[in-house]
Amino acid sequence: MIKIAEHPNELGFASNGLVEITVNGKKICVARVVEGLEIKLFACAAACPHAGARMANGTIDPLGNVICPLHRYKFSMVNGRNVSGEGYHLKTWKVEWREDGVWIDLGGMV
Repeated sequence: MIKIAEHPNELGFASNGLVEITVNGKKICVARVVEGLEIKLFACAAACPHAGARMANGTIDPLGNVICPLHRYKFSMVNGRNVSGEGYHLKTWKVEWREDGVWIDLGGMV
């Protein structure tokens, strides 16, 4: 696990709930999904597997899927599955917000 922030607010999320960061030389898109009073954090590849668009420029739908800004392909932030049916897979990583900060596990995909 690699610490990426003390608190999610330090990551600099845009109004779309997404931000691109670099961790150990790897570009990662981090998503913040707010459900009621709960904040959930997810991480995925910075580039769409279809045409390479920056996922941080996309949006998050009401179901918590990240939507590519170029062709509108939708991906589950939980497992990277392409939920709009095109057959692509977006790499995802586990993110934990704990008392001692925000951590990402780049050792394995979710």
